[in-house]
Amino acid sequence: MGFLRNRMGLILVIVIGFALFAFIAGEVIHYGGSFFHGDATEIGEVEGDKIAVDDFNKRVDQNTANFQQQSRQTEITPQITSYIQETSWNQVITEKILNTETEKLGLVVGDDERRSLIQGDNPSPEIVQAFGNPQTGQVDRAKLNNFLNNISNAKADDPMAVRWNDFVTHIVDDKRAEKYMALVANGLYVNTLDAQDDYEAKNKIVNFKYIKLPYTSIADNKVTVTDDDYETYYNDHKGEFKNPEETRSLEYVLFNAAPSKSDSAAIKAEVDKLLPQFKASTNDSLFVEVNADTKTPIVFQKKGQLDPKIDSIMFNEPKGFIYGPYLSGNSYKLSKLIDEQVGPDSVKARHILLPVTTTPEKALATADSIKKLIQGGQPFADLAKKYSVDKGSAEKGGELGMFARGSMVPVFEDAAFNGKKGDIKIVTSQYGVHIIEIEDQKGSSKVVKVATVDKQLSASSATQAAAYSKAQGFLANLKGDNFDQEAAKANLKTNVAPDVTAVASSFNTVTNGREVVRWAYKASSGDIADQVFTSGDQYVVARLTAIKPKGTLPLSAVKKQIEPQVIIAVKGKMLADKLQAAVSGASNINTVGQKAGTTVLPIQNIVFANPVIPGSAVEYKLIGTIFGSQPGKVSAPAIGQTGVFVFQIDNFVKPAALLNAVRQKQEMGQAILQRSQNEILEALKDKANVKDYRVKFL
Repeated sequence: MGFLRNRMGLILVIVIGFALFAFIAGEVIHYGGSFFHGDATEIGEVEGDKIAVDDFNKRVDQNTANFQQQSRQTEITPQITSYIQETSWNQVITEKILNTETEKLGLVVGDDERRSLIQGDNPSPEIVQAFGNPQTGQVDRAKLNNFLNNISNAKADDPMAVRWNDFVTHIVDDKRAEKYMALVANGLYVNTLDAQDDYEAKNKIVNFKYIKLPYTSIADNKVTVTDDDYETYYNDHKGEFKNPEETRSLEYVLFNAAPSKSDSAAIKAEVDKLLPQFKASTNDSLFVEVNADTKTPIVFQKKGQLDPKIDSIMFNEPKGFIYGPYLSGNSYKLSKLIDEQVGPDSVKARHILLPVTTTPEKALATADSIKKLIQGGQPFADLAKKYSVDKGSAEKGGELGMFARGSMVPVFEDAAFNGKKGDIKIVTSQYGVHIIEIEDQKGSSKVVKVATVDKQLSASSATQAAAYSKAQGFLANLKGDNFDQEAAKANLKTNVAPDVTAVASSFNTVTNGREVVRWAYKASSGDIADQVFTSGDQYVVARLTAIKPKGTLPLSAVKKQIEPQVIIAVKGKMLADKLQAAVSGASNINTVGQKAGTTVLPIQNIVFANPVIPGSAVEYKLIGTIFGSQPGKVSAPAIGQTGVFVFQIDNFVKPAALLNAVRQKQEMGQAILQRSQNEILEALKDKANVKDYRVKFL
């Protein structure tokens, strides 16, 4: 439906890929230490290659435009902004890293290959996307050649030429990156022994009996944990404590400045005053435009499309009926039934969209001329392909298909649903001038046109001042380490925001917390903010509790975090000692179970590749130990994920011999290949010397 669709409720997060480009309507658009080092013009660097803040901002702007184009959203939330900024950053970093790697290897794209990517038999996917025929999926050679001819005659500083050169540069960079990835991927190899091991891991079966003493059998308060226990656990798991980027942790309290009951009553009284004026109004559209906080278009709607509070009411009342004031969502509303009729449920139409390049009058004059051509017998489809700037429908002769109410912008919808089959209408929307032909109409149901005036609930200055005063009073009482005590004294909940990154725009319920994060990355551990922050209808007072630097974190930074695991480790030792005593002198698992006071459980058909104990959990270490043990022997205590085990293997059942390893090798190779690209990029990023100064600018 092109950009005519009124696409409310579209998925908010649209992935902006590493090499996403569009070439539409004749334009090329490519999409595409300390935090306070660097100068005022650089936002980061990769291996000494600086990233200019202006270049980064251009990338963000381009990706934002791409997001808005696809999602049809004009307003971007802080969360979406943060997502786009992070995506843009990853794009820039990835491109610079891959460019460095390809230059080291001398990977190039020659002139002939470059021409082939644009004009060859197998052109770049971006060229296909830009110049493709949607019906054939192939490049429209005439369109491409015409463009290349025009661009060859353009001046070097012509904006179109600049965009085209950028576009081609990215196509070439993508090809170089593709070559690099292919080199690495071609170095991946699965040998016959790998295939044999994988086959046995998936098909060799073990049957065994076991007993288990769960960690839950010992209460946490019965466990004494020493510094040595912490040190041992930390050293055994040191690799898990590598921090990929600096993070900071906060504690904070919130002061609610949401509208009070008196604020709500005041808004309702304001709406009450509008009621007699609304009743007397003879121009309801103008009344809504002047008095409503939300300028909702007044269009015919069928049952189920109105606000649930009025959806049934308005279909059983006479014209002029007003309902309200009523509270819906975050607003008090008045709704007036201004018209009703029986109309089609869906319409099939086609259109030609003309841009308003100079004045609306000239565009309308052109539309009138095209309408006369259609009425004179010229094919609508041919004229759409020639004149329409809605390329999505123009290639299909202007066809929009069958659509229901609420699918199009209001002025277009009114024309399509209020006309009759065969009508040709001209209307103007925010997108330009439309020449619409109604091809068919289906269904019939009652529809109503309702004008709604709303006043959104908002906190009064008195409510805001009262909340702010409380926040300031709390802040004034803070000294040193008394944050938690003062919060408890004021009956305030102390919230915790752990591991906040430097570019975070929100944390927990603080949806607009960018200013708090900026402060945190200038503060020292233990500092209390010297100001009250505002986030929506909340005031925030914050304290920086911890700084976790990039790299392997010390024990002191993770001690609280690992406490539950250390307690389990100590329980494991206690339970292992108990089971070791039961194992001593026992010739079979049943004797061990009797001595330990627990039940022996049989288990069958376990494979190494799926180490799950039915009714328990994944037990990698236990199953690995079992597959490395001998049948018939009572095992030593094995510390597992959910408890400590002792087992006795009944037997292994070997699978049939692997006579042809080719298929097994292909499956393994394909799985490795699918993982390889992301893992290659992550390895390169981990190895690269990336410096991030975004906190200075975002």
